[in-house]
Amino acid sequence: MWKAVRANDRRRARKLQKLILKSRSAQFLAVRQVTQLNQGRKTAGIDGKLALKHYERFELVKQLARHGSSWQHQKLRQIPIPKKDGTTRMLKVPTISDRAWQCLVKYALEPAHEALFQDHSYGFRSGRGTWDAQKAIFDLLRRKYGLKKTILELDIEKCFDRIDHSALLRLTIAPQRIKVGLLRCLSAGTDPSFPNQGTPQGGVVSPLLANIALQGVETIGAHQPYRYRKSVMKTCIRYADDMVFILYPDQEPLEVLKEVDVFLMERGLKTKASKTHIVPATDGFNFLGWNFKVRSDGKLACIPSADNFKAFRKKVKAIVNSSNYGAKLKAIKLAPLVRGWLNYHKYCDMRGSRFSLWGMKFRAFKRFNRERKQDRHSSKALVDQAFPTIGYKQFVHVKVKGDRSPFDGDVVYWSKRNSKLYDGPTA
Repeated sequence: MWKAVRANDRRRARKLQKLILKSRSAQFLAVRQVTQLNQGRKTAGIDGKLALKHYERFELVKQLARHGSSWQHQKLRQIPIPKKDGTTRMLKVPTISDRAWQCLVKYALEPAHEALFQDHSYGFRSGRGTWDAQKAIFDLLRRKYGLKKTILELDIEKCFDRIDHSALLRLTIAPQRIKVGLLRCLSAGTDPSFPNQGTPQGGVVSPLLANIALQGVETIGAHQPYRYRKSVMKTCIRYADDMVFILYPDQEPLEVLKEVDVFLMERGLKTKASKTHIVPATDGFNFLGWNFKVRSDGKLACIPSADNFKAFRKKVKAIVNSSNYGAKLKAIKLAPLVRGWLNYHKYCDMRGSRFSLWGMKFRAFKRFNRERKQDRHSSKALVDQAFPTIGYKQFVHVKVKGDRSPFDGDVVYWSKRNSKLYDGPTA
């Protein structure tokens, strides 16, 4: 399907999508994904079902085969989620059977659109992640010409809640029967005030639909340096609905912002003024939990952002100060949290004193040592268990090449790349 879309053979691609929708293997994989693998399996929809037994999973596969193209979506369960700015967003959770149908449709849509997605799009795509976006920013700011560049930081206001349905379906490569099912899926989670807008944030297919709606925004602001007349440098790095434009000195940020506004208006979206910033690269900017800043010597520095570190410290503090857990249980709960945070930032400069976590370790040691069953030696061992050591080195991650995709058939490249993601006992 990826090759068919690359060859501009949309008719063959739609035929293959119909085959996937009818495939018994794809139906089994979709049911397994939403009932046994996804973390969302622990959150129930309006039907109250958290997990299915083996015979219920077989019955769900039969339902997908029987009602694949005429699937009727149920209503969504709404869960308020607080945001950092004090507002709340509604997480709309489908039933587990609706999630299985969405996963099946995702299997049909994703290979076709992966052939069209841009190389500087990294959010919610297989084979890509935040480290690739971090390395892409490094490539654009690593030399001394980063001193003169300007940063345009953007965020889309209520991206998932305001995508226009007609514009989204027009951009989607799919047979008409799948589009009808998608329209039912989109209509099930819309706000009554905006009946023709929005995707249910919490659905399996929603991130892919958001990427389809925003496909092509990365080409805005492309620059052709005078030294390299044959090459065009893309200046936009996008992760889902978060974007940052790294502009050259001869580019006007407000002109780029106008082009982005026109692009988004065609899809029923607009930028959020409170999160739109135009700053020099030497002042620094935050993106994906990191703070990037070009130093006076022209080198790029990347550290965890203040908000990211504050949120991490708050989670650690809640566990350490909890009176419901003993020292051993606290160490067990802290270890994956600390290891995950350090692994996420292992390509940053972690030499700062605050990133040594010494204060958190000392606080944990004092709390552990208060227990009667612990002494200073056992408390020290538990602190070492709770705060594992992870190495770090700036910008050594190997970015994914160009617009490569796991669906392009290059098994050698992706097997070599994926094997480097695991080390130690996991490997």
